[in-house]
Amino acid sequence: MATHLITGAGSGIGTAVAERLAERGDELWLLARDAGRAKDLAGRFPGAKTLVGDLAEPERLSWALSHQTLPDRLDSLLHIAGVVELGEIGELTPKVWNQQLATNLVAPAELTRLLLPQLRAAQGHVLFVNSGAGLRANAQWGAYAASKHGLKALADALRWEESGNGVRVTSVYPGRTATPMQQKVHQQEGKEYDASRWIAPESVATTILTALDMPRGTEITDLSVRPQG
Repeated sequence: MATHLITGAGSGIGTAVAERLAERGDELWLLARDAGRAKDLAGRFPGAKTLVGDLAEPERLSWALSHQTLPDRLDSLLHIAGVVELGEIGELTPKVWNQQLATNLVAPAELTRLLLPQLRAAQGHVLFVNSGAGLRANAQWGAYAASKHGLKALADALRWEESGNGVRVTSVYPGRTATPMQQKVHQQEGKEYDASRWIAPESVATTILTALDMPRGTEITDLSVRPQG
């Protein structure tokens, strides 16, 4: 039975991944923003353990986790949570920039730092759910894309640093996926949302599990997933 810590298990891709791992009997540790969300996650995933820490405040994660019981070892740390706010560079305020950089980049870096001992003990796997925006930046997507380009750099550097410890690192770059975040993006773009046009979260979950289940001694470093057609 493998042990996984997941951010973003409350919706979309994170929920699909947590469901798949729970179905096969793995041990889940789910990070929640606050106690109310932790209680909700515990109800949705019986047997899962919850941790409380706000990714929007990465400088407080060390304090928050130091007051909670953590797993002794981790087979995987799955960074799936994220936020998005569209806008032109000429309009985006520092508050919007800092919000996305904190949640999408600095928090994953800090959470990884805090849990590296457990990952090294298990020769575990750090997996970052990035985005197509982590490979290219389009108009209106500057702040979000910057956070995701940074996340790619974080993953690449971590892979080099931890390879000697047996820790594997993967970045997954989904295209538009039928999630609540995508619904919000469409609202910001002023477009009608049709979930059938986009990738199912379960398809991205299959991609993630494929990377996790690679035999020891092999590593998938980067995986892109796109809607067909």
